[in-house]
Amino acid sequence: MNEVSDSSTTPDAERQAEAARLDTAARLPVVLQVLPSLDIGGGGVERSAIDVAEALVLAGKPAIVASEGGRQVVELERRGARHITLPLASKNPIVIRRNIRRLLDVIDQEEVELVHARSRAPAWSARSAARQAGLPFVTTFHGTYNFGAGLMGDLKKRYNAVMTDADAVIANSQFIADHIAANYGLEGPKVHVVPRGVDTASFDAEGFNPNRMVDVASKWRLPDDSTVVLLPGRLTRWKGQLLFIEALAWLKSRRGPDNFNVTGLLVGSDQGREAYRRELEGRVEELGLAGNVQIVGHCDDMPAAYMLSDVVVSASTDPEAFGRVVAEAQAMGRPVVVADHGGAAEQVIDGVTGWRFVPGNPEKFADALETALALNTDARVTLAHTASEHARSKYAKTGMCASTLRIYASVFEGGKH
Repeated sequence: MNEVSDSSTTPDAERQAEAARLDTAARLPVVLQVLPSLDIGGGGVERSAIDVAEALVLAGKPAIVASEGGRQVVELERRGARHITLPLASKNPIVIRRNIRRLLDVIDQEEVELVHARSRAPAWSARSAARQAGLPFVTTFHGTYNFGAGLMGDLKKRYNAVMTDADAVIANSQFIADHIAANYGLEGPKVHVVPRGVDTASFDAEGFNPNRMVDVASKWRLPDDSTVVLLPGRLTRWKGQLLFIEALAWLKSRRGPDNFNVTGLLVGSDQGREAYRRELEGRVEELGLAGNVQIVGHCDDMPAAYMLSDVVVSASTDPEAFGRVVAEAQAMGRPVVVADHGGAAEQVIDGVTGWRFVPGNPEKFADALETALALNTDARVTLAHTASEHARSKYAKTGMCASTLRIYASVFEGGKH
């Protein structure tokens, strides 16, 4: 399926759009992105940095990323960007201070014209280096960066606040923009809401090879006639796996064991949290769901996992900054059921592309699941089309990259004297 476009686009409009794109590219600076590492499994920080670096390269600009390194460096360099290894994951004040000089050397050697920090520890070094070099400084809030009460809470908040001291601050959801305003007093034109983008070319149901689904279903030994409800996410308590299990128990008690042909799949690595995995397995047994819930671990083919699913859920007990799973599932045309808070909830058109439930409430969660599972064939087809178009128009990585590059161009132009 192609990216959403205006069906009334004329050749003149296409030429104007191309001219605008070329104008933005001509005004783009040489950008240095800084982040702790490029290891696999880190999440949106790493993925967004790689996507934006690729967009810069495609626009004809050098793209430089500095981090401690990791297994995704190969992918970054394959996309034409340059990686520079520095100890930017360290929170040691001495290392942070030394990183200022290291980044100044990179700025000089690579002729950098704008610095973009994607995490707090490297932001402390990057801000100082950018200011000393007289360059624009941009940050992205990828999360809420929580802080507590008392003296330690005040210190943590001051540590977090480095992310607001920039020429432009990017929030990856409206939820995060609201968090910045409420906790750091920053709002207005300096704050830009740019939702995290997903790869809509990979997460596309049209033309999908069904053999991929067969491979995953065989690996997980899924019953042929089972209704599949999928919760993707690493096994950590706040992702809501326990809540999911309880909601399925509610649903089973309503339908009765003989009418409950549902398989709940927990997809994601436990990342060494073996005690929590055992707790989940014990809860499954306690609630009589031994034949209805599988903990299947990491999946290398998430598009196939989504295609196997009748419903995809996001059950986080804490609000998510964005919630990539929700965008990916909708792009694949799958109904979603999400806890009604954070950046995940704002992606869902309630009752149209999915359903929201009261966070932390297993009975309301079960209500939403029951509604989603009751869709007839026509309703599922309509929802699939609407959800896919919605995700592609608002949450494609192409849109995220274009918005980020426009911010770069605007800040760079505004900083010229």
